[in-house]
Amino acid sequence: MELLRRIRLLIKLGTVNQWAKIDAETRTESETVPGDRLDCQPLVILVVAAVSLTLIQHAGDRANFGRLFAEVDGPYRMLWGFAWWTGWRVLGYVVIPVIAIAALPGQRVRDYYVSPRGVGRHLWIYTLLFVLVLPLVVVASKSRGFSLAYPFYKLAHRSTFDLLAWELMYAVQFVALEFFFRGFLLRGLAPRFGSAAIFVMLVPYCMIHFPKPMVETLGAIVAGLVLGTLAMRTRSIAGGVLIHIGVAVTMDLLALQHCPPGGLCPGIP
Repeated sequence: MELLRRIRLLIKLGTVNQWAKIDAETRTESETVPGDRLDCQPLVILVVAAVSLTLIQHAGDRANFGRLFAEVDGPYRMLWGFAWWTGWRVLGYVVIPVIAIAALPGQRVRDYYVSPRGVGRHLWIYTLLFVLVLPLVVVASKSRGFSLAYPFYKLAHRSTFDLLAWELMYAVQFVALEFFFRGFLLRGLAPRFGSAAIFVMLVPYCMIHFPKPMVETLGAIVAGLVLGTLAMRTRSIAGGVLIHIGVAVTMDLLALQHCPPGGLCPGIP
């Protein structure tokens, strides 16, 4: 019973208490908007988010690249498809939101948790999270579903160039993703929603994981809560970027063990 009490206390300290502190920090901002005046900022943030996610899902689909550039052939056709995939994520997750931020009165991109300042002080938290997640990743890597899903680029094992090119693109889209979900959405909605912005962000963040195995999708809910809380408390997405890339690269390297020499990795390319 004592152990359970301590666990509940730790969970409360890491969640409810942190959300209360976030609300205290954002209360002043929310009070600057008169109650009888429409606050356009959350409307702009949410509409832009919906448009960006739609563009990424449809225009940024690799099948779309195949239709538009059917004449592109050669040994790196699949890699070009992932360059298209990455480019649309940078456009939807970063470029379009940055334009929206610039258009909003009184808003600055640098305030949207992009500063790495103070990350070193909180690095132990992200290191601990990585250590806690690593055993789960190792266990999951032994399942067939995992080996079919990862790596996305099914020729990553073909050469050092293929692996490095893919992992670089993969890392870039994670930087973009963290900015969108933990920067643009959280900072943009914080003045009106406070810590509840984390739960607003959590819905689309969970949904982008629907094509992945159910266990990973459920894990994204927990990850979204944790990374969202940390981003708002540290006012930086840098730690989330590091842990996201670290876990993703580890997953790919573990999955590569199932790839046959000279052939495609398991799964649908």
